[in-house]
Amino acid sequence: MKKYMAYGIGAALVDTEIKVEDRELAQMQVEKGMMTLVDTQRQAELLDHLKGHLVKASHASGGSAGNSMIATAQFGGPTFMSCKVANDEDGDIYLADLAAAGVDHCLNGEREEGVTGKCLVLISPDAERSMNTNLSISETLSVEQLVPEAIRASEYLYIEGYLVTSPSGRAAAVRAREIAEEAGVKTSISLSDPGMVEFFRDGLQEMIGKRVNLLFCNEAEAMGWGETDSLDEAIEKLKQITDTFVVTRGADGAITFDGEHLAQIPPHRVHAVDSNGAGDMFAGAFLYAITRGEDFPTAGRFASLAAGRVVAHYGPRLPAADYPDLRADFFGN
Repeated sequence: MKKYMAYGIGAALVDTEIKVEDRELAQMQVEKGMMTLVDTQRQAELLDHLKGHLVKASHASGGSAGNSMIATAQFGGPTFMSCKVANDEDGDIYLADLAAAGVDHCLNGEREEGVTGKCLVLISPDAERSMNTNLSISETLSVEQLVPEAIRASEYLYIEGYLVTSPSGRAAAVRAREIAEEAGVKTSISLSDPGMVEFFRDGLQEMIGKRVNLLFCNEAEAMGWGETDSLDEAIEKLKQITDTFVVTRGADGAITFDGEHLAQIPPHRVHAVDSNGAGDMFAGAFLYAITRGEDFPTAGRFASLAAGRVVAHYGPRLPAADYPDLRADFFGN
């Protein structure tokens, strides 16, 4: 077994979650259910509008790949994270969360001055999350944050699709994939958001290269990639760029493809309050399960259970003690 189950690369963000009504999203001209890149001024305007709201999960470290690597590690699979935070309080928070989860990372030296990335997550009554992200220093994530020996020591490389919005981040993702391919490390990527597929398709294709070993996406992203309203047609398009994949479908569960067989994964019915982090949890739990030797349907059922648990909480992750309990309940060890 290799040192790491997975090596993640993505934006390091500190989340602030606020409950809102749909009418408020319309008033603020926030596109529901999407990730929108915003500058400091726009983020400040949104926070000013939301003064007095109940903050449910302030200053929780986030970022898609980071959430997934923390999940895999909390379940018991060692992981590594390449990201970039500034020498500020939010950067301290982010690194402390990685350390608490047992995630190794590239930021052991001096950090640059600047501002750590922030994500304002607006939670609607139907549990949908609308993200307004100011990447700040994460936008300058580059090949300098890669640790090739850690990539080579991993079972999987996991690339966050959001990196496509940053030229240097995209270049880092491409180089990480090349290092992994040269070393025989399996490659995986998340399409991350329908907006990434719609507006950054060529960049995502560059990050994917000829094909990856494993791809994560949701139903909207799959159909966006396939440029179709048919999920069946979208699945056939996915097979052209990846050996295996997972398509999450929210309340309808998920579909896994192990290279030969499609499997329907049932959902876990819960009272959802916050969908932020659900896809990240699914990916982290799925990577944990397949790297411990489980087949795709089993890994899908475990990941669906974990994602169902996280949407019943505010914030992108579960309390630390819940991970070993969930693992033991499902696997018996």
